[in-house]
Amino acid sequence: LFQFIYSVCLNKVCFPPAEWCYRKQNRDDSCKDPSRWAVQFPRCGGLRQSPINIITQKVQVERSLPLFDFFGHTETVNITVKNKGHSAHFILPQSVSLAGGGLSGHYRAAQFHFHWGGSGRPGSEHTIDGERFPMELHIVHIKEPYDSLAEAEHDTAGIALLAFLFEETADDHPHLDTIIAALGRVPNNGSSTVILDFRLRDIIPAARDLHSYYRYVGSMTTPGCEQAVAWTVFHTMLSISSQQLSAIVEQCRFWTGQPMRDLYRPTQPLDGRVVYSSKSATAQKRANHVWLGALSVLLCCCLKMLIKGLHKNFTVK
Repeated sequence: LFQFIYSVCLNKVCFPPAEWCYRKQNRDDSCKDPSRWAVQFPRCGGLRQSPINIITQKVQVERSLPLFDFFGHTETVNITVKNKGHSAHFILPQSVSLAGGGLSGHYRAAQFHFHWGGSGRPGSEHTIDGERFPMELHIVHIKEPYDSLAEAEHDTAGIALLAFLFEETADDHPHLDTIIAALGRVPNNGSSTVILDFRLRDIIPAARDLHSYYRYVGSMTTPGCEQAVAWTVFHTMLSISSQQLSAIVEQCRFWTGQPMRDLYRPTQPLDGRVVYSSKSATAQKRANHVWLGALSVLLCCCLKMLIKGLHKNFTVK
């Protein structure tokens, strides 16, 4: 009997009609995919929608954009993880907050979540020069003194959203296994769990290392698509191994019962908006090349000294 009820629920009988969903999730008219969100949620058809494709050659460099000040990021806390039916939210305490970064005011953290693809497909929401990345982390902050997204949405910068893109690496991210394990404990819509002794600093770099970022005004990337977001997309990428990426997409299910994969909204038109960068993307790449070049020279010198020393010892013997 339990199996029958569970299978019926997975076939949406137990779920409310006219819900929104992602493109790969859509099967019939009871679920509106991103191309039809604006029918049910008019703000999703607005002129300041997110995510966007960032064209690095067209960004406007604004060197006056300062560093962020992070508060509570090194604090060890217990956090709740909830499967919301469309994604899993990691609820952060109000002691985690930020200021600076060209933002006016103080912002309290609300939650963070991830967007990913599936079966080897990339799943970031933002793209850079048309390239979509394996995964994207969003950390949602609400401006003080607002207490909720509903209050903050009336302020064009009432919500500050930090976005980190992931790149695939050979080595595991040292702290993502905790995230993956927690997702495995919230497989179905409405389920929840707790992560003990969590530090946001274990997931993202320190503020002093995040001096390069893109900034633009936009919206939440899920309905109701509130156009009240100051977006920060960092140049610095986070790492994830192919094994971790494969594991993360297998843990949860959407409210429809389907595997939680390809949970990203397609990029939206800029509609005349300007994307700013705290540092030229070209300059950033050049700096990286200079650093790598210097490291290569140093390694070559060390290798030559080592060979010379070994040759000398061999000759003496």
